[in-house]
Amino acid sequence: MFERAIIIVFDGLGAGEMPDADRYGDAGSHTIDNLSRAVGGLKLPNLSALGLGHIDGVEAVEKVKAPTGSFGRLSEASPGKDTATGHWEMAGIVLEKPFPVFPDGFPQELMEGFTRETGWGWLWGKTASGTEIIERLGEEHLKTGKLIVYTSADSVFQIAAHDQVISLNELYRVCEKTRRFVDRYGIGRVIARPFTGRPGSFQRVAARRDYAVPPPGRTILDDIKAAGLDCIGIGKIGDIFVHRGLTEEVHTSSDGEGVDRTIEAMGKCSKGLIFTNLVDFDTLYGHRNDAPGYADALRRVDARMPEVIGRLKDGDILFITGDHGCDPTTPSTDHSREHVPILIYGNGIRPGVNIGTRKSFSDLGATIAQALGIKPTANGSSFLDLIRK
Repeated sequence: MFERAIIIVFDGLGAGEMPDADRYGDAGSHTIDNLSRAVGGLKLPNLSALGLGHIDGVEAVEKVKAPTGSFGRLSEASPGKDTATGHWEMAGIVLEKPFPVFPDGFPQELMEGFTRETGWGWLWGKTASGTEIIERLGEEHLKTGKLIVYTSADSVFQIAAHDQVISLNELYRVCEKTRRFVDRYGIGRVIARPFTGRPGSFQRVAARRDYAVPPPGRTILDDIKAAGLDCIGIGKIGDIFVHRGLTEEVHTSSDGEGVDRTIEAMGKCSKGLIFTNLVDFDTLYGHRNDAPGYADALRRVDARMPEVIGRLKDGDILFITGDHGCDPTTPSTDHSREHVPILIYGNGIRPGVNIGTRKSFSDLGATIAQALGIKPTANGSSFLDLIRK
């Protein structure tokens, strides 16, 4: 019945704490509502028109009388609150165990192995806010040539380096070697964090690269590609899925470019999946507890939604969702364990249907599998019959 599915992930957009949020230190987190209250009201006319304000648990966004889309929220069945975990679950994989985290910093043996494997010295090796640690250690990094290594509440090994100390290609090479080495520790992602500038005014550059462990089983991306359909990953989708199951990868430097590339892909992809991640909400604003910046970013992307919707064809189905929370109003600068919103729109989709709170992100993958007529996912329950005309 459908020829194309388009997923746009608003990275870090949560819709209220999960029942087990207190186990993660995230009780009270609600990215959408807390953000709206912090900025004196969040006006998102296009997302609200689709039904954002009608989602279970969302109270601080306008409720329109007649939503044009279907709507609901997804619960994360996997443990954790990591980017890879959320995206993999959307694609049909539910993890039994969370990725390991290092709240007390990386063990000495790991850091000694890092130097042995890469040939580079290091600074810090503990949890930190990325922008803060660059400001704090950037000058020492420039003087010593040692790379800044840090982690967070997520399973990440992040390597920050100034472009005067190490070239971008060399930083990527270091991350690739590190990825192979830390496999034995089960770390979810190694992330290249290049930056530039001078002490007091360091700035990250838009050349981040994620090196993830491969998904532990087949995903809907694998099945779409195997069926001979297009599967285009935009933003960091290729990195998250370790470049597997994709027929084309498009890296982006901003959410605005992510929307541009999505619209371009809609003009050339005939059948299959377009999977986009818009990361600025999370990286630039959520992790920095910048509520006004987060709100402005949402408004900018909201204003672009008519362009996306205007490119939809009769056989298209659009999904707008998140991968975890990243509440910028709480003391934490890390991801938050939350439900995520989901908005669904297309000419073949019934407007105003509340699909409620689903048990797993993988219900999204199951729905897409049914819509495209491919092999069912290993996990998840399709909600297509609830929403199609």
